[in-house]
Amino acid sequence: MEEKKLEEKKKGILGKIKEATDDKEEQLAILSTFVRLGILVWSGGILTLAYIQLPPALGIPEQKLDPTFIASVFTGVLATFGVQAAKKNGDGTFKAQGAGITKADLQELINAAKETAPAQVIRVEQAPLVISAVEPKNAKTDKGNQST
Repeated sequence: MEEKKLEEKKKGILGKIKEATDDKEEQLAILSTFVRLGILVWSGGILTLAYIQLPPALGIPEQKLDPTFIASVFTGVLATFGVQAAKKNGDGTFKAQGAGITKADLQELINAAKETAPAQVIRVEQAPLVISAVEPKNAKTDKGNQST
């Protein structure tokens, strides 16, 4: 019984994840989420330290750093969780950045794509391939002409 308890204590985070799910992709997704959360907490902590002044009693000297890179890491990780930055409009409302495409803009893009590329390119990675022009067969006449 003591041996079983000892084995349970030896399991780390990865062991518990493997035990909880059998699917490798799901295990990697869980691990990926924890890594992103770790980076989010780290970058949030560094950003916080860049903007606050610690009490002198702690004895930690003030660090002069440019928070631009850390802020980009922070917003990038937030974006992986689906959080977008918003910009305040003049009327006090907020609008998400990058979400300014309208239905008319989208239709204009589709029409422009139709005019510039009316053909479709298909890449075949298996040889040999023979392409020839033949008359399409009529399904009704082919059924009647088949010999049994």
